Amino acid sequence: MRVSALIALWDEGLPTSEIGRRLGVSKNAVIGKIHRLGLSNRKSPVQKKPQKAAIIGMESLTTGMCNWPDGDPGTDGFNFCGRPTLQEKPYCADHCARAYITGSREKSQPRTARAA
Repeated sequence: MRVSALIALWDEGLPTSEIGRRLGVSKNAVIGKIHRLGLSNRKSPVQKKPQKAAIIGMESLTTGMCNWPDGDPGTDGFNFCGRPTLQEKPYCADHCARAYITGSREKSQPRTARAA
């Protein structure tokens, strides 16, 4: 019964850690079972580094081009991403995802002194 649940969750595209959490087993147990069952490989959820179309120097950077710096400013290979930016942002979609982190944590309340 748990094997069928594992297969269903795998087919939904859930990460192995989430499948393990739902089934009450470790991520590694899920990975091992997936290999033993011979389930097909899925596309990796890890995003690859954005590909550079061209080397964009400071002098070539214009409005609407991603301002994400790449490399050490003191070297000859220093450049900028240069891909199209998101509306009203200085970066492309990939670099906005790295630069702007939205937290869902609630702000912690100040601790009060315990009553004696």
